[in-house]
Amino acid sequence: MARAYRSPRREADAASTRAAIIAAGEKLFVRDGYAATSLRAIADEAQVSLPTVQQQGGKHSLLIAAFEVAFAGDEGTHSLADRPSMAAIMGEPDFETAVRRYVDFLGAAHQRSAGIVKAMSAAADADTAVRAAYDELEQRRHRDMTIAAHWFAGRGRIPESSADAAADVLSYVTGADAYLHFTRSRGWSPEQWSDWTSRQLLTLAEQLPEPTPAAE
Repeated sequence: MARAYRSPRREADAASTRAAIIAAGEKLFVRDGYAATSLRAIADEAQVSLPTVQQQGGKHSLLIAAFEVAFAGDEGTHSLADRPSMAAIMGEPDFETAVRRYVDFLGAAHQRSAGIVKAMSAAADADTAVRAAYDELEQRRHRDMTIAAHWFAGRGRIPESSADAAADVLSYVTGADAYLHFTRSRGWSPEQWSDWTSRQLLTLAEQLPEPTPAAE
């Protein structure tokens, strides 16, 4: 069987084109809103043809890709824990240092992605394709929070039996909604958000609900 031909130059050009399209989409989604942004407008902004944009997937997939790149620096459904930067944080031997590094990572990610998060949230209320993609994204994020909860348990900071509840608390405390509430709606500085979030995580065991009594 003949081996499939691969052209590194062609692959690099394709990756560069996709990155330009995603960057153009993010700019327009944030500035004009999801509904008002057409694939033609994205093509014009990225200086590529309309068919080139259409080959990248539906508009909703470009919206999700724009969020992924803004938040984590790349696309993909892989866990945050699989990224080298997060693996380094989770491997930090000092617990308090690890938590503060984690919060710093989240704060920078939220600052980069705040605009696209607002566009994505508004679009999800009006577009079923975006809603499905957004819900899948939230499921992935909750899986990441479950990994984080087990990390807390592994450090002896919460009981392993409380990991599910801890994942729920972490999903809220570290999420974009809380970040935007404090920094955009209430006028907190990023440093104030960071200090508050760090305190919540350092005392996570105290933030968890009491276990439901077993039925007799």
